[in-house]
Amino acid sequence: MGLTGTALAIDAGNSKTDVALVSTDGRLLGTARGGGFQPPVVGAARAVDVLTPLVDSALAQAGLTGPVDHISAFLANADLPVEETDLTTEITGRGWARTVTVRNDTFALLRAGLPDGGDPVGVAVVCGAGINCVGLGHHGATARFPSIGRISGDWGGGAYLADEAVWSAARAEDGRGDPTELARALPAHFGLTTMRELIEAFHLRAIPDHRRHELTPLLFAVAASGDPIARTIITRQAEEVALLATVALQRLDLLDEPTPVILGGSVLAARHPLLHDHVTHLLTERAPKAAPHVVTAPPVLGAALDALDQAGATPEAYERMRGAWG
Repeated sequence: MGLTGTALAIDAGNSKTDVALVSTDGRLLGTARGGGFQPPVVGAARAVDVLTPLVDSALAQAGLTGPVDHISAFLANADLPVEETDLTTEITGRGWARTVTVRNDTFALLRAGLPDGGDPVGVAVVCGAGINCVGLGHHGATARFPSIGRISGDWGGGAYLADEAVWSAARAEDGRGDPTELARALPAHFGLTTMRELIEAFHLRAIPDHRRHELTPLLFAVAASGDPIARTIITRQAEEVALLATVALQRLDLLDEPTPVILGGSVLAARHPLLHDHVTHLLTERAPKAAPHVVTAPPVLGAALDALDQAGATPEAYERMRGAWG
């Protein structure tokens, strides 16, 4: 059933949350940004509490108090069906909208990268703080991965790359590993001289854990200078991205037809040549009909487009919505 009027589009990631109030004719009526969305850490109720001031702010910008017709919520850590169900129940209970759909936030990237109208078929790989992949095939087929970390077989993402860089640099300094420029560059970034000093600073919280993400761009810089250890880490990341996309395409029986492969998240959106070129090369070898492209639009756009899908919006509404996000 088509929806009319207004909808809330939510993209909630590990590090930031975006909420947009949209009209179903494609106008952007209000936006708000807040902190990360982490129900595994704080529980579903407290995680959804993070959304409350953002929803209130977006509605206030349009002079509304709600409820809107629909919420399209794409949420980090909604990795398992039971988590989607719990979060749907929690958001529905807030009374913000008459109907609610909840999906993992990687689907927002996929929707943002797919054409408007027609059969939504494609695969998306997000590599930001973490890594995940989803795919949509014909007749409603879906490909998913649990994406819970090492226990579900995952490798990569910005946080993981930073830890790999520290691991390799520590072993290089103490003799257990091959030499690498990372052993000098990583502590130098924090004004330190040795990896031992950096290890101690991390361990004693003299450097907060959240600052480890600063090491990921440094890893890419060292790799670009030709350092073999840094390059090996980046190459492994490219292998994982291509592997996720290829397996999803295979599961959906899409290897033999032209299919969009949407790449996004901070690590992939940066288009580091070593990573990007290797990903596209591997996809050319393993899935030659795949059409990879990087999406840099905010994922909340995908949530807004999904809200228009629910409303049965016109082509003009989709064009207006995409234009609102540049």
